[in-house]
Amino acid sequence: MALLHFSDILQLADIDPAKVKLIRHSLNDKGFKDCYNKNMVLEYTRQQRIKFANGFEYWAVFIGDSNTLAKFYGLYEMGDYVSDTRDNCPLNFPHPEWFHGDGSYFDLTYSDVLAEYDGKLIIEWGKSAVSWHQKGTLPKPVISILADEGFENLLITYAELKEIVDNPIIYDQWHTALSSVYAIYLIVDRESGKQYVGSAYGENGLLGRWSCYAQTHHGHNKRMRELLEEYPQRYHSFQFSILQILPKTITSEGVVQVEQEFKRKLLTVSFGLNEA
Repeated sequence: MALLHFSDILQLADIDPAKVKLIRHSLNDKGFKDCYNKNMVLEYTRQQRIKFANGFEYWAVFIGDSNTLAKFYGLYEMGDYVSDTRDNCPLNFPHPEWFHGDGSYFDLTYSDVLAEYDGKLIIEWGKSAVSWHQKGTLPKPVISILADEGFENLLITYAELKEIVDNPIIYDQWHTALSSVYAIYLIVDRESGKQYVGSAYGENGLLGRWSCYAQTHHGHNKRMRELLEEYPQRYHSFQFSILQILPKTITSEGVVQVEQEFKRKLLTVSFGLNEA
């Protein structure tokens, strides 16, 4: 049961959830993706039916993809509107044919009340993801709030890693950051306390290496594979963290040298999950 909902955050910001329209755009929709790729999310959002905004003062915009998660894009205060005729179509809008005068084009002003959550707040939209606009009073559990601190402070479970890897749109900042670096990482079996030191220096950097764990559970490491053969569900107890970030300019030999140093310091060959 979720302890925090998006409506709670609205109330803490002195905004009445009943006055907020929740909007979830999906990147599975080709029309929206065309606008997203041209950085025209707001322009896309502004075109709606005349009665779309009745009774609302704010629009809270979220973006999702194939699952039911949604990432907060921004909060906007609703103003007046004009007819969505061709002359009101934004410059370089990818689908000018949508502006035919049968709908409205709303004036939306960005509100910085929830600015600290822009691009960081992840909510569970619910199974009815097809219902792309809903009332702010509906319970939308807060799944996570992405932090600003460096990734060297990252500490996540297997379940959290799996969620990050499987949702590249929702966690796009994580994907960008993790794929841009090489790293020495640590996996700890929280049941036994045994540790595994690994290195990431291949394609897509740390993201590429950790994606392998999300898919295989063991990353093709011998001792971890043997552990999971004996205890198939043990990967749920794995904790992932970063020991050292390395630039992509370093050679693979240089990465392995740093990795070996950490293995010696932590004794992960003698007492942990490293084979050598």
